[in-house]
Amino acid sequence: MLKFIKHNLETISGVEIYPIISLVIFFSFFVGLFFWVSSYKKDKIKELSEMPIKD
Repeated sequence: MLKFIKHNLETISGVEIYPIISLVIFFSFFVGLFFWVSSYKKDKIKELSEMPIKD
């Protein structure tokens, strides 16, 4: 079955860019997520962690 997929992918022009684009999107998402989480203040994290207990 892999030979059918490989043959179809070889016939598409410019298909070699798709894995690069997916890797860049994957990497940038997790780098952005890391910076978003690391920018949280300690007080905000403490407040969010106590929310289930307060109810």
